Amino acid sequence: MYRHILIPTDGSEVAQKGVQAGVELAKALGAKVTFVIASEPLPVFTDPGVLASPAFDMAAYSGAQDENASRALNAAKAAAAGAGVAADGVHVPRSQPAEAILETAKAQGCDLIAMASHGRRGVGRLLLGSQASEVVTRSTVPVLVLK
Repeated sequence: MYRHILIPTDGSEVAQKGVQAGVELAKALGAKVTFVIASEPLPVFTDPGVLASPAFDMAAYSGAQDENASRALNAAKAAAAGAGVAADGVHVPRSQPAEAILETAKAQGCDLIAMASHGRRGVGRLLLGSQASEVVTRSTVPVLVLK
């Protein structure tokens, strides 16, 4: 049925639940997985004065993003290894999460995206957006949303 599952993560507790469920599904199907994490270029609500400040260090910010991505991908790959599931990890720097997920699914030849959702509603969804919703509406492969 599904042979290659893309599992997005951001290192959060909610995403980790999605990683675990996605790995369990992959094990049951005999599928391999690719984990993906995106590092956004800058925080969404960054004060422009902060960016212009000499105290803002873009290299340090990027380095912290890279470290977070490595930590999240290593944890996800460890979960897959513990379940006996073959796994790779992809970090997409300076990208919006939904865009990185869709591009990675296509580039890696994934036939299913299994992703966790924070389940935001109302104003929270309006302000913070819904990556899962965007992936579902734009994906050319099936998307399994895990709550």
